[in-house]
Amino acid sequence: MYEIIQKGHSGLAYLALLALFIAVINAFLGMSSKRDFEPKDRRISLFGLIFSHIQLLFGFILYFVSPLGSASFGQMSNSALRLTSLEHPLINIIAIALITVGWSKHKKAATGTDKFKKIAVFYAIGLLLILSRIPWSLWFK
Repeated sequence: MYEIIQKGHSGLAYLALLALFIAVINAFLGMSSKRDFEPKDRRISLFGLIFSHIQLLFGFILYFVSPLGSASFGQMSNSALRLTSLEHPLINIIAIALITVGWSKHKKAATGTDKFKKIAVFYAIGLLLILSRIPWSLWFK
């Protein structure tokens, strides 16, 4: 079961990162061109939100069944274990919370430019946080 969840978490990470990247680029382009926020823009942002939340769900499950997750919590002197048991989960929870805040705030914005701005800022910060805590050494094994 562990390996299936791990492969799902790793595979879905590519989709989540791609969806977030596209949403951020779309938001910056929409903000800079001052165009209206259309249903296609909403869908692009929504896919970024959905994939990141599914990724978080896989991550929560993996955290509790993985030997690198909660079982190794407290071994802070080992940087690899600290990354997988504390830094990666904590920073990614914060990142996805920011993405969710961006989604909520864009719905309350009045103009298209404001909507794009909320998505661009919150999704970009979330994406940067996620990229900063990916265990790259485990990805390219």
